[in-house]
Amino acid sequence: MVTGSRRVRSTARAGRLVVATWRRAQRWQMRSSLTLCLVLVSPGIFAQDLPTAPASQLGLAQERLDRIVGLVEEAVERGEVAGAVTLVARFGRVGHLEAVGWRDTSQGAPMEAGTLFRIASMTKAVTSVAVMQLYESGALLLSDPVSLYLPEFSDMQVLVPAGPGQDGAGYRLEPASRPITIRHLLTHTSGLSYRFLAPLHLASYYLEADISDGLSQTDGTVGDMVSRLAELPLLHQPGENFTYSLGVDVLGRVVEVVTGLNLADYMATKIFEPLGMVDTAFYRGRDEAERYASVYTPTNGGIGRVSDSPVVSPDRRTIYSAGYPYGELQNYYSGGAGLSSTISDYARFLLALLNGGERDGVRILGARTVQLMTTDHLVGLGALDTGQRFGLGFAISDDPGLTGGPRSEGSFGWLGFFNTVYWVDPQEQLVAIIMTQLYPNSQSRLTDRFEVAVYSAIIN
Repeated sequence: MVTGSRRVRSTARAGRLVVATWRRAQRWQMRSSLTLCLVLVSPGIFAQDLPTAPASQLGLAQERLDRIVGLVEEAVERGEVAGAVTLVARFGRVGHLEAVGWRDTSQGAPMEAGTLFRIASMTKAVTSVAVMQLYESGALLLSDPVSLYLPEFSDMQVLVPAGPGQDGAGYRLEPASRPITIRHLLTHTSGLSYRFLAPLHLASYYLEADISDGLSQTDGTVGDMVSRLAELPLLHQPGENFTYSLGVDVLGRVVEVVTGLNLADYMATKIFEPLGMVDTAFYRGRDEAERYASVYTPTNGGIGRVSDSPVVSPDRRTIYSAGYPYGELQNYYSGGAGLSSTISDYARFLLALLNGGERDGVRILGARTVQLMTTDHLVGLGALDTGQRFGLGFAISDDPGLTGGPRSEGSFGWLGFFNTVYWVDPQEQLVAIIMTQLYPNSQSRLTDRFEVAVYSAIIN
């Protein structure tokens, strides 16, 4: 059951009053239908069998949740986004699921609850869970050097500023003072970087080695890329700084080596199938391309649709594509950026984590392991001015007085390259997700406004 999927505003000024009146009537009718459904079906089932409840039963104010719909509608009308799907769950049940705007504006295809999104770096949480499953089984330890599984990482070099009197460029190489560990990769303290984020003195190495960030069509396998990456210098000594990186792609390769399965098959059998995540995968056939929300980019007049062909920035550091998740079958499984999913599927995954690693009688992790993953592991390396910390795969929120935002201390979450955002708030027993497809998102503050609206709806 989807509510609000066709709540879009006409851009024609002459028809706005009529459209607004019609939309108010439709909103009332759809909201009444949703409430009736939730009352008659106990527990209510929609969003691919996720349990639901009226907002009032979850300590949420319905009229305040409705503000989320208005925020997305206004963003669509202003040309910030083409559309979005939003979900709010509390105490294990969904109280808000809305699809607003367009999946594809040129085709007039409305956004739907079952729309597929490129979740990009939201993939990292899934790969991190896969690694921690191996940790629980005894197959690896967090303190293990990654070279135990990938020998090419045995002798790493670090780029350091050249001292006085040094010839040549402003940087030189020195041996790494310690090995990169599994924990370094999970916490982004390995010294690896991303091609599109690397500083200039490191980016040239990534460009020459043709390192993929996993956001476009990539030949070969992630094992091929990881082998090339291991030949490049590190940005800093392992464990000394936080640098968001391809380390989770390296972890995906570790999963493959340890289990003997490719990452796609491991995730399918150990995470997706047990949790009923039927719409989450690395690649899909071209016949499912129409289920995807199109990717948009800001233009002078609003937003423009991104083609399926790779988009390359002038400096060649950033390469992304709208078409990489479908079409010809590929074998490149990016553990840091490659998955596609629906909002309902990803909610299943997050609700399992909120519930200590278990959902519907299926356990993917132990409760103590989830607690370990959602504890700050940066040991003073975090950004103290923002209150942001990092665990084993997730950003961890600090005191709201430091963050300046409404999330409770201990909330954990992350975001994706194409403007998808999620977080889990154990204190409020809350899961919230918003999915759009926009890069870069510099002209939109929709995800920030969504967060404020979610917390303003909590009344009990």
